[in-house]
Amino acid sequence: MAKKLVIVESPAKARTLSKFLGRSYVIKASLGHVRDLPKASLGVDIENDFAPKYVIPQQKRKIIKEIKEAANEASSIYLATDPDREGEAISWHLVEAAKLRKDRIPIRRVVFHEITNEAIGEAFKNPRPVDMNLVNAQQARRILDRLVGYKLSPLLWQKVQRGLSAGRVQSVAVRIIVDREREIQNFVRQEYWTIEVELCLAEDRETSFRAKLTALSDGTKLHISNEQEAKELVAALEKASYVVKEIQTKRIARQPAPPFITSTLQQEAWRKLHFTAKRTMVVAQQLYEGLPLGEEGSVGLITYMRTDSTHISASAITETREFINQKYGSDFLPPRARLFAQKTKWAQEAHEAIRPTRVHREPEQVKQFLGSDQSKLYDLIWKRMVASQMSAALYDTTAAEIQADLSTSEQSYLLKATDSTLKFPGFMAVYSEGKDEDEKPESFVRLPKLEAGDRLSYLGTFPEQQFTQPAPRYTEATLIRALEEKGIGRPSTYAPILSTIQERNYVHKTDGRFYPEELGIIVTDILNEHFPNIVSLGFTAEMEQTLDRIARGTQEWIPVLRAFYTPFEVMLQRGSAKIQKVDVS
Repeated sequence: MAKKLVIVESPAKARTLSKFLGRSYVIKASLGHVRDLPKASLGVDIENDFAPKYVIPQQKRKIIKEIKEAANEASSIYLATDPDREGEAISWHLVEAAKLRKDRIPIRRVVFHEITNEAIGEAFKNPRPVDMNLVNAQQARRILDRLVGYKLSPLLWQKVQRGLSAGRVQSVAVRIIVDREREIQNFVRQEYWTIEVELCLAEDRETSFRAKLTALSDGTKLHISNEQEAKELVAALEKASYVVKEIQTKRIARQPAPPFITSTLQQEAWRKLHFTAKRTMVVAQQLYEGLPLGEEGSVGLITYMRTDSTHISASAITETREFINQKYGSDFLPPRARLFAQKTKWAQEAHEAIRPTRVHREPEQVKQFLGSDQSKLYDLIWKRMVASQMSAALYDTTAAEIQADLSTSEQSYLLKATDSTLKFPGFMAVYSEGKDEDEKPESFVRLPKLEAGDRLSYLGTFPEQQFTQPAPRYTEATLIRALEEKGIGRPSTYAPILSTIQERNYVHKTDGRFYPEELGIIVTDILNEHFPNIVSLGFTAEMEQTLDRIARGTQEWIPVLRAFYTPFEVMLQRGSAKIQKVDVS
C-alpha cells in the first residue's frame, strides 16, 4: 500500500514528527530552501514584471531527486514546513522544483505551531492549499532585498571600497547605531547637584533614613546647577527644622509580563543569559523541532519561535492555571485567566506566543537531557509562561513628604522619601523580568513609622555632584526593541540583521554595546544623501506593512516592486554621477 509523503525542513523535526504519524507516513527533510535566486547574477527579470529566475543549488539536487522518487511512490503529499512566510515559500519551491503535479497526486499544506500529538492531529485533519499570498510576500521581500543589494553594492565598490554591501533593512539598523553615536558625540553634559538629608525620629538614630530635596514649599521643582548653589542650600538645611507634612500609603499591584514573542525572547535572553539574538534563535529552533528526552524519545519542547503574537490557546491557559493551583496554591492564581493585548499592531492572531508545549514538563525534569544553552533558554521560556498566568505581586508603598522650615526666612523646602515593601510575591515567586543596564532603578528607603506632624531630628546633609548623560549605546536587547518599536523588520529578521551588520564590519560590539565603524558611518552618510528611502525609518516601516498587506491578500506584489524600483533606478543613475570617490585606506 502506498504511503503518504510528508516534507519538513530538518531531520530533527522529521524525527519528532515521526512519533505521531506512524508507519503509513514517510517523512523527508528538505534541509531548508531548495531553490533561490542565483548568487552570481541579479536573477530578477526587471523588464518582465520582476520575474525571479530561481535556481536549484548543486547540493540540493540530490534532495530534490529523493523527494521526486518518494512522491512517485506516495498516495498523497503533505507539506509540513514552518508556519510563516518563509515556511510557505519553502513548500511552494519544493512543489515547483520537484515538478510535483496536483492533477496526479493530492498535495496539501499542513500548519502547526507546536509539534505535539494534538497539534499534529488537528493540522492533518485540516489541510489547505499552499497560500500564495504568503509566498508572494516572501518573494516580494526577497526580490526587494536582491534589487537593493545587487544594484547598490557595486556602486559602493566603485565609490568607497570593494566588497561592500548595502541591504534594505540592514542599512537602517546601521543608521540607527550611527545616529546614536553622533548624538553621544555631540552631547554637551550639564552639571547638576542632588542633596539628601539624613533624618530620624526624636533623635533616635535607629530610625534614621534619607530624604531627597525636591522642591520649594509651593511645589516649584528645584534645580541645583552648581557647587555654590549646593553649598548655600546645605548651609540652610543644616539649620532648618523638619516636620512630616504628609504621609501617603497605598498598595501597588505589579502585573506579570506577557509570554514571550520573538523580540522579547531575544531581549530577555540577552539581559539574563547574554545570548546574542542569533544564538537564542538557534537554540529555540532546537527546542521547537524536538530533542531526545530519554524514553520519551524526541520531544518538541516549545511552540514555534518566530511570532509577534502574545495569544495563548485556551487549552494551554487551562493547563497552566491547573499547574499553578496545584504547585503554588490558590493564592497565586488570579480569579480569571490573563489575556494579553497584542504588543504590535501587525501581530498575527493565528500564531501563538512562545511557550512550553506542556507546562508539566518542568525545567528541572528535562535538564538532564538538554545541553547547557538549551536548558537555560527552556527555563526562561517556561518561567515566563507560568508567571504570565499568576497573581500580581503586591507592594505596600509609603511616600513621606517632609517640610524643611528655615528660621531665617519665610522660604521652606520639600523633601521626599519612599518606602516599598513586598507583601505578596505572586508571579515573582517564579520569575521577574530583567532590566536593561541603562534603566535607572527606583530609589527606596526603609522608613520608620511616621505620621503627619511628626518632628524629625537632623543628622546630616549629603550633596552629590551629577552630570546629565547622553542616551546609551545600543545593546542587542535595546537595538531589537528600537527596531520593533520603529516597525523595522519582523520576527524572522531581527537576528539576521544584527549578525549581518557585524559580519560586514559596519559596526562592532565592545562590552556588549554597538559602535559604528568608520566604514559604517561613511556608507550611512552616502545612502542618507543619495538614497534617502533606503535608510529612511518611515519608508522601511511602511514597506514592512506593505509586505504584511501582500501576505493578507489585500495588495498585489508586482506593483509594489514596480513602485519601489522606478524611483530607485533614477537614484542609482544620479548617484553614479554625483557620488564622489571616498578614500578609506
